[in-house]
Amino acid sequence: MNAILASPADPTVDLGLRWRPGFASLGPAFHTELRPTPLPAPYLVGLSTPLAGELGFSADALQAPEALDAFTGNRLLAGSRPLATVYSGHQFGVWAGQLGDGRAILLGEAHTPAGSHEIQLKGAGRTPYSRMGDGRAVLRSSIREFLCSEAMHALGIPTTRALMVTGSDAPVRREEVETSAVVTRVAPSFIRFGHFEHFSSRGQEDELRALADFVIERFYPEVRASERLGGNPYANLLEQVSERTAAMVAQWQAVGFCHGVMNTDNMSILGLTIDYGPFQFLDAFDPGHICNHSDHEGRYAFNRQPNIAYWNLFCLAQALLPLIGEQDLALAALEPYKTVFPQQLLSRMGAKLGLAQAVEADRLLVEGVLKLLAEGRIDYTIFWRRLSHHAAGQSPEPVRDLFADRAGFDAWALAWRERLAQEPGGVDGSAGARMLAVNPKYVLRNHLGELAIRQARNKDYAGVSELLALLQSPFADHPAHDAAYAGFPPDWASSIEISCSS
Repeated sequence: MNAILASPADPTVDLGLRWRPGFASLGPAFHTELRPTPLPAPYLVGLSTPLAGELGFSADALQAPEALDAFTGNRLLAGSRPLATVYSGHQFGVWAGQLGDGRAILLGEAHTPAGSHEIQLKGAGRTPYSRMGDGRAVLRSSIREFLCSEAMHALGIPTTRALMVTGSDAPVRREEVETSAVVTRVAPSFIRFGHFEHFSSRGQEDELRALADFVIERFYPEVRASERLGGNPYANLLEQVSERTAAMVAQWQAVGFCHGVMNTDNMSILGLTIDYGPFQFLDAFDPGHICNHSDHEGRYAFNRQPNIAYWNLFCLAQALLPLIGEQDLALAALEPYKTVFPQQLLSRMGAKLGLAQAVEADRLLVEGVLKLLAEGRIDYTIFWRRLSHHAAGQSPEPVRDLFADRAGFDAWALAWRERLAQEPGGVDGSAGARMLAVNPKYVLRNHLGELAIRQARNKDYAGVSELLALLQSPFADHPAHDAAYAGFPPDWASSIEISCSS
C-alpha cells in the first residue's frame, strides 16, 4: 500500500486499498451515498505513524499531495463508496429522534494487515443528516480527537483510532470564526447504539434484524452457538455488548477519563470509546467533575459515567426487544454489567496499587485512597505515578508531600504497604515495576492540548507531533519533558471550557 498511483487527470487516488462491501451492503435504508465536500489547499497537521504502519501505509505516501487531497475529501480513494449513515438516539437523556452522520463520511471498509477497518472522514462536509450544521469540524476539536484517540489506544483502552488530521484555511463559524480540519478515523466499525434505536423506534423490524445479524456475523459470531439466555442470539449479543461496555467504562474510571457526552448515539456497539468531544483527563481529583461546559445538569459528570453507561445499555435493550422477544430475557442480558463493572474496576484499581490479584477486601484500600484524593483535590495522574516510584524503592516524601492531611495519608499508606507485603515480591520492588506499567506519566491534559492547538493555529505543528509521541508511550520516562508535559497544570488550565461545539 505504499505507492500512490494517480495523475492530475485521474479523479481518484489509489493507495492500494482493497475494499469489502461492509456497511454499504445493508442497503439504502441504512445510509446515503454521497461525496465529501472539498476544502481548499489542504495541509498536514498530524499523522499517527504507528497506525499508518498497522494499516500498511508508509508515512511518506500519506504526506503526498494526492493523499492529503484524498483524506480531506477532495478526491476519492480508488474503489471507495463514500456514504453517511442514519441513526437516532437519546441526547442528555431525551429522545432526539433521527440524527445520523452529520459531518462524518464513511469511505468504506478496507482490508488491512491489522484486519478489516472502516475509514471515515470527520469534517468532510454536509450530509442529509447534518440538520442545521455545516458538516465541518474545526482545527481545535480535530487536534483534540486525533491526540486523544491515539492516547487512549496507547493506554490500552478500547477506542476508535485517528490516522491523521488535515487542515484548510477555509473559515468555519462557531462561537468565533475558526479554520476547518478533517480527521481520518479508523475502527472495525462505527456502528452505535443509536443505529439500533433508529429502526426500532420506527417499527422497522426487518431492518433492525438485518443490522443485528450483520453485527453478529461480523463481530460476535460466537453468540449464534451460545446456549446462554435460552440460546437467543440477540439477547446474547446484548449481553456481550454489556460486558464490553462495562470493561471499557471501568478503564475510563481507573485512568481518570471523562467522556463528557455519553449520548446513546455516542456509544459503540463494539465497546469502543467513540466521539471525542468535550472529554477531559482529571487534573485535581473531583468525583463530581463535569468536563462538558454544555452539560448544565451534570448528567455526564465523572462519577455518573458508570450508571449512564448502564442507562444507555437499557435503551439498547429496548431497541433490541422486538428481536429478543421477552422483556425478562433482555433484562437478564443486562445483568452482567452489574458484576463485570465493579469486578473490572477493582482489578484495574488493584493493579494501580501494585496488587497482582485484587480481592474483595481491597475495596476498602481503593475507597480509602480515593476519599483522600477527593478531600485534598490531589492531582490524579501525578499521585499514582509518584506512588508507583515509591513502591519501586524511592522515598515516600514526593507522594506524601501532595497531601495537607499527612496523617490521613500515612495511615492509609501503612495499610497499603501491609497489603503489598502479602504480594509476591511486594517488598522488593516488583510491585513498583507493575505499577509503573499501568499508571501513566503522560495523559492528554486539557492545557497540553490547548498549547498544541495554539501553536497549530500559527501553522506550527511541532507541538502536536511532540505531544503525540509522548502520548503514544505514556508509561515511559522522558526526563527532558518532565516540566512541560508531566508537571502540575498551570492555574489557567482550570478556566478552559470545552463544550459540544466543534
